[in-house]
Amino acid sequence: MNALPFDVSNGEAVFLAAALFGAAVIRGLSGFGFSAIFVLFAALVTNPLRLIPVVFSCEILMTIFQAKGIAQHIAWRRAITMLIGAAIATVPAIYIMARLDDSSARLVISLLILGLCALLFSGWQIKRPVNDGGHILAGIASGTANSAGVGGLPIAGFMAAQPIPPAVFRATMIVFLTGIDMMALPVMAVNGLVGPDIWLGIALALPIIGAGVWLGSRFFQRIPQHRFRQGIIALMTALALANIARLVL
Repeated sequence: MNALPFDVSNGEAVFLAAALFGAAVIRGLSGFGFSAIFVLFAALVTNPLRLIPVVFSCEILMTIFQAKGIAQHIAWRRAITMLIGAAIATVPAIYIMARLDDSSARLVISLLILGLCALLFSGWQIKRPVNDGGHILAGIASGTANSAGVGGLPIAGFMAAQPIPPAVFRATMIVFLTGIDMMALPVMAVNGLVGPDIWLGIALALPIIGAGVWLGSRFFQRIPQHRFRQGIIALMTALALANIARLVL
């Protein structure tokens, strides 16, 4: 009998643990990319939808590791208006995603991430100040994408298109990601995506994530953030293309 959660094999568990640690280091360094990178790696070996509640739960707990020193950098009005938009989209988006079969879910997730990476790579810039309505629309896009576990990518693109200091970008992303994950978890539970394996999954994942976030946070000030974000986007693009190729070829 397999003692590991979600019926993963020993080899798959080692692969997922390594992916989780790497994604957590990236979260500590940049404040975004954790869920998307882990979901893409997970899609190479399993249906990532069943792992997303574990990722969200750990992402919420990760905020504890990163809370020190970010409070003064959080753009609260920006974060709150984006969360209002995310709340509008969360329920219908998760309802639809939960009803896809394994292959369709993996393909939709990979295509969604590929499209968002293209947006991030485009160098799109917002030339004028964004009002509350613009932040709400960005939140709607994020809430929709979060049904696939990648709600941070639209907001990362939206915020990167504006002249936002790296410390404010990182702190606001951390708060926003925690908020959308807290919204998504009960909706996922209602739609049958949260099962008893989540508790063992969290217990196994949390020490790995904590170590990764701690390591990444130690080097945040030493890494050129713009160049590092470009590297993250390149990695996600490559993983999305690999998943799509495996599913359609």
